[in-house]
Amino acid sequence: MCGIFAYAGQSTAAADMILDGLRRLEYRGYDSWGWPSATMAASSPRSRWVKSAARPSICLRVRQASAIPAGRRMGASPSKMPTHTRIVPAGSPSSITASLRNHDELRREVLASGKHDFHSETDTEVVVHLLEDALAQREDQPEAVVDAVREVFNRLEGMNAIMVLDSRADTLVAVKNGSPLVVGYGAGSNYIASDAAALLPHTKKVTFLSDGEMVVLSPDGVLTTSVVSGELRQPEITELDWDVEIAELGDYPHYLIKEIHEQPAIVRSIALTQGELAQKLADMVRDSFGTFFIGCGTAGNAALTGQYLFSRIAQHHVNFEVGSEFGYLEHFLTPRSLVIALSQSGETIDVIEPLVRAKKEKGIQIAALVNVLGSTLYRLADFDVLLNAGPEKCVLATKSYTAKLAVLTLTAYAMDGRLEEGKELLLGAADLIEEQLNEQQKAHIAELADRIYEAEDMFVIGRGLSYAASLEAALKIKEVSYIHAEGFPGGELKHGVIALIEPGTPCVVFAPNDETRGGILSGAQELKARGAYIIGVSPEPSDAFDYHIRVGDAGDASPIVNAVPAQLLAYNLSLKRGTDPDKPRNLAKSVTVK
Repeated sequence: MCGIFAYAGQSTAAADMILDGLRRLEYRGYDSWGWPSATMAASSPRSRWVKSAARPSICLRVRQASAIPAGRRMGASPSKMPTHTRIVPAGSPSSITASLRNHDELRREVLASGKHDFHSETDTEVVVHLLEDALAQREDQPEAVVDAVREVFNRLEGMNAIMVLDSRADTLVAVKNGSPLVVGYGAGSNYIASDAAALLPHTKKVTFLSDGEMVVLSPDGVLTTSVVSGELRQPEITELDWDVEIAELGDYPHYLIKEIHEQPAIVRSIALTQGELAQKLADMVRDSFGTFFIGCGTAGNAALTGQYLFSRIAQHHVNFEVGSEFGYLEHFLTPRSLVIALSQSGETIDVIEPLVRAKKEKGIQIAALVNVLGSTLYRLADFDVLLNAGPEKCVLATKSYTAKLAVLTLTAYAMDGRLEEGKELLLGAADLIEEQLNEQQKAHIAELADRIYEAEDMFVIGRGLSYAASLEAALKIKEVSYIHAEGFPGGELKHGVIALIEPGTPCVVFAPNDETRGGILSGAQELKARGAYIIGVSPEPSDAFDYHIRVGDAGDASPIVNAVPAQLLAYNLSLKRGTDPDKPRNLAKSVTVK
């Protein structure tokens, strides 16, 4: 997973812009940084390569003046290997983020030429060597870099993006297939980044590049062409409606707790503004011959919840599958099939890749629940519901999860002809979330974290609507605290899981006031009898609970409300165990390569 930020303009503070741009990309989940930076000064059009293993936010704080080139007016920088960056003989630093299917074939070709030595095992290095060769054939041509990038890119198979800084032509050349790139337009300044959030301080006018599009950026403008034919294209300019402030921490110590607190307002907004979209989506589900919900990680847990919501509320069957497995189940799709894909970033490769193939080969319809305007999924879909949750900068998904649940709940009610009832349910759920966020309740959950943070294993159980909630709660805990946590259906305990229970093992039990309560409390007693420490998340106490977290009775919206105490527990466990709540190890916000 890699990030790119580049600037072309009249400002002499390009290096600072690059650092700040990369800082704003940190939320995507980089666990290490190697950011070669190339900048050019008006007085000396040359490249300079700067590296730092520290995060850009740290570099900005300590202001490593000796390492950061001053007085520069163009710059480009990638973040975190496996981006491969080096200076090619023509003096053009190149940044590549790639997942090359034909890597072995290309590598053998480069080695056979006898011109190059490989210095890494990354599949990206072969691209740099191919660029070197292509440039060597065009030494004195005015469009050498553009033509070389076009030639090499058209040989690559897979999901990839290339950006090259041409120190001779005073331009940046970028092209993509699958991996996201966004162009930003300013007065006398132009930008390109992996994520629109990095561009917010500079501009709200952006173009989300389509696959196979090439851009050439200079301080004077942006030229967009087809990477295959070279034909000029008119870019589609989008005006972002996000504020810079919403992407900043404000008075909160971490993005995780900030975004947890933003959830009541987001759920209310969906209730008040998304009714028409929910009705259209419900009509699409009704008219389809088979509907499939897909998503990965947290989005997958939301999609699974949707299967229960449509059964329970609308008495309608929908299918669920994990996004990364959907490609193996596409044989029975038809042009009348509807796939509803859920994704925060809209760039998740394990969702997009099977969708592209199924749309091409089967002619399916695609609807998307997505949080990022102009993202790959947004542009691929035939119908979009924007979550409008604002930038989610913590790697852990919180507000995008409850936003997806709110849209799915509203859609299920719309399908049953009870849209207004669904709106009222969500408004009540928003009030109940706020109750979870009062200081007394947060202190109660912090106290629980104090009691269990040394545990190395936890289990979470639920039934019905709460089964997916148990999976999501366990995911939040393991992602940020590194405690091994697993979610299970409450009825599966005696089928193997209960063998893992030892005295003192923390077990979270979701026990809403619905048809599952009796069965789940019986399972809690079974766990308790074997020594488990039972944490009940429920509107009412129970003798089975050793620790009770009270939540309001939200009815069909219980998965939305019950998500919040699990998020708060994960956050507090992270603090107690000394992990980074915003940037867990090994994780990326947007998984764009396999």
